[in-house]
Amino acid sequence: MATAVQKIVLSSSRDIPFNKLVLSQSNVRRVKAGVSIDDLAASIARRGLIQSLSVFPVVDAEGVETGIYEVPAGGRRFRALEMLVKQKRLAKVAPVPCVVRERDGAILPEEVSLAENIERAPLHPLDQFRAFHDMLIKGMTEEEIAAAFFVPVQVVKQRLRLASASPALLEVYAEDGMTLEQLMAFTVSPDHARQEQVWDAIKDAWSKEPYQIRRMLTETTVRASDKRAVFVGVEAYEAAGGVIMRDLFQSDDGGWLQDPALLDRLVAEKLKATAGEVATEGWKWIEVAVSFPYDATRSLRELQGEALDLTAEEQATIDALIGEQQKLEAEYQDADELPEEVDQRLGEIETALAALEARPVRYEADDIARAGVFISIAHDGQVDIDRGYVRAEDEAPTASEGETGGEAGSDPVEPIVQRAVITIGCQPAEPEDDEDDAIKPLPDRLVTELTAHRTLALRNALANNPHVAMTALLHKLVSDAFQHRMYKGAIEASVSHVFFPVQDDALKDSPAARAVQERHEAWAGDIPAEDDALWDWLAALDDASRMALLAHCVSYGVNALYEKPNPYGGNGVSQHGLDMRLGQADRLARATGLDMVDVGWRPTVGNYLGRVTKPRILQAVREGAGEQAAQLIDHLKKGDMAKEAERLLAGTGWLPEPLRLVAESEATTPDTDAGREDDGALPDFLAGDDEEAPAEDEEQHLVAAE
Repeated sequence: MATAVQKIVLSSSRDIPFNKLVLSQSNVRRVKAGVSIDDLAASIARRGLIQSLSVFPVVDAEGVETGIYEVPAGGRRFRALEMLVKQKRLAKVAPVPCVVRERDGAILPEEVSLAENIERAPLHPLDQFRAFHDMLIKGMTEEEIAAAFFVPVQVVKQRLRLASASPALLEVYAEDGMTLEQLMAFTVSPDHARQEQVWDAIKDAWSKEPYQIRRMLTETTVRASDKRAVFVGVEAYEAAGGVIMRDLFQSDDGGWLQDPALLDRLVAEKLKATAGEVATEGWKWIEVAVSFPYDATRSLRELQGEALDLTAEEQATIDALIGEQQKLEAEYQDADELPEEVDQRLGEIETALAALEARPVRYEADDIARAGVFISIAHDGQVDIDRGYVRAEDEAPTASEGETGGEAGSDPVEPIVQRAVITIGCQPAEPEDDEDDAIKPLPDRLVTELTAHRTLALRNALANNPHVAMTALLHKLVSDAFQHRMYKGAIEASVSHVFFPVQDDALKDSPAARAVQERHEAWAGDIPAEDDALWDWLAALDDASRMALLAHCVSYGVNALYEKPNPYGGNGVSQHGLDMRLGQADRLARATGLDMVDVGWRPTVGNYLGRVTKPRILQAVREGAGEQAAQLIDHLKKGDMAKEAERLLAGTGWLPEPLRLVAESEATTPDTDAGREDDGALPDFLAGDDEEAPAEDEEQHLVAAE
């Protein structure tokens, strides 16, 4: 005979006035840390009590019910109601929905309280995202949703962005197939097809880091901090129909511009418009480009124009700005940190003063008719207009008949002969066998490009150290005099300006290049054009200025470039000559204290990591970031490995071999130096005994270096 199933009887439910309820000591929630009553009270005030309280009747000593009920389960709700009563937003006798349980039943109050707290299943984040999305569709604004759940609007935007990811990826996330951080990374791009394509590419990979997902989704975009984007302006790009991808979950430096072709068109249009304005000045030619190579003007003569004087209005503006600047600095001189608005205002003042100090230059009409202008984008996104360059074929005819080609007395320029270099996308097409784990020598072109950076940095370092510049010049003169080297002219010493046959795109915008150019322009503005006037001007200079000018001129002769030695003689450099050059470059670097990390060189995909083999990339990461970091990327393809290596090496101070400073103990040894014509050592009286130099000389050296 079948046994009848006993039916469950649920506890009765009824409304009980709030003043008849008390908090039970049987409530298992004792720790109050992290428990918010304010938000729950606000929620009850908006939506009412969503969940009833579970109560037990209170009895007296004889077991008779007193009409009071204790609350063992729902203590947080009870305290929220109590807060509303104290705020007079809820009546003391307001009825509260309660489930009344038997006092002497088999289930203890502690069991009820514990079960209520541990048996509830937390809402999956995806359900929350979708709920926010549904409320948005049904008419609530993002601000209203944020107000309803007492969260910042940014949180709502983030949840809505997550809900807008590809449905296929949301299903993967719902089944715990990806982490929340990975899903957040996918929301960088609104393209569902691209999201799914990236997931299919990495889902079976060993590493699926969020940064990899972001990089893959943005690899065809342009950063908003790119100088082209700054030049055009994000607002103009969006007004033209461009779309910007934003990351709501971490700093994105302004986002990514999705349409590089549109950006390039806007850049070209704005540069063309600028060129049209400059053309009205009457120049013979104008060259326009996003950027020009370093030393693009080396074969041209630069006109020396006359800087226009300040107008009375401009001078008054400068005086007012300086007065405001001094007042702010005096007011906050004892402050540990400037208020944000004060710091911003000081920056605006400095920018305005710099703009006023950069005076327009006036040129003669005849000079303008034969000269030209370079228009490009500076590293900070501002338009760079470089006026007043004359090509050799546009020079005015000289008085001597029959004289052709260049200025009188100038030496003919020998063409640079080098092997053909095939480039693809401005990068050398170097054959590479990534399957070979052997570390091969660096390509000659890459070493030359790297040493171009070092040469330019050495020039800047030497120009800032007149004492070393004087020692270098004296060493050159003494070597020529005592070792019977021939001069081109009568008792002349000359510095040959060394140009770079190859260079990467970043060289022109490097800190050293900008420092050299700014210093050169500062001197050029003071130097007279006429020969007699120049002699008198030089004679009248104080010693510190003469030393500083000498250091600047000597610095242009620095040549720390690697060249492939020519074993057959003739054009080019011999192996011995190359060794001498690089050895002396190391000596100059030690003497000036040059550190390529301090002057701003960083390994990037463009200047190193994308130009070498995978073993070289791994070696760099291993040396700069450690073995564990190298293991994170050793499975990646060459392009991905280079990009991740750039990120891993950021801030490590790692340098490739051609940019490292060879220790003095490694630079020369008795065995290797024996028998050489010139070991690069200075005589004792030229060795730079700084300790014995007069104090006034040291002061002059410091002034000149500044």
